[in-house]
Amino acid sequence: MRISEADILILPGLGGIKPGHWQTRWAKKMATAAIVEQAEWWEPEADDWIETIIAACRLTTRPIVLVAHSTSVSAAVHAAPRLPDNVRGAFLVAPTDVELSPAAPEATYVFRPIPRDPLPFPSMVVASSNDPYVTLERAVEFANCWGSDFHQAGEAGHINVESGHGPWPEGLLMFTRA
Repeated sequence: MRISEADILILPGLGGIKPGHWQTRWAKKMATAAIVEQAEWWEPEADDWIETIIAACRLTTRPIVLVAHSTSVSAAVHAAPRLPDNVRGAFLVAPTDVELSPAAPEATYVFRPIPRDPLPFPSMVVASSNDPYVTLERAVEFANCWGSDFHQAGEAGHINVESGHGPWPEGLLMFTRA
């Protein structure tokens, strides 16, 4: 499926997206992309985030691909069983381990426990070997549980602006080939 044939719903993590973040750049670059805005970025309510994702997906009848980063990976996985059938895939980047990571902000604990059921659509988990919010082993475990393909991004930190991933062309290549 081509990007132009799908609605790309971009799901930012805790705090929303900073200017220059790869998700912001992708939203500007892809004509069919939209950033899903949460009511509260810093003190999330799990049910609100999940319902917002579900509502955004129900607003379109075209095929949907989710592009989630960090905390929104957990929200998307929680929402997955209730998403409409037109969700055709998910690109899940740098999941935050809200259960075991000592670096995970307390505000993310509302997404505990992390669902382990297979996702009802194809997906790919991308994680780095030095992400402060998830170990590579846990990211692989999540991918295996969700039935996701897995890609190790090397030493890429949390794959955000702070780790030097503004444009993230490697990610865009992975996304367009998946």
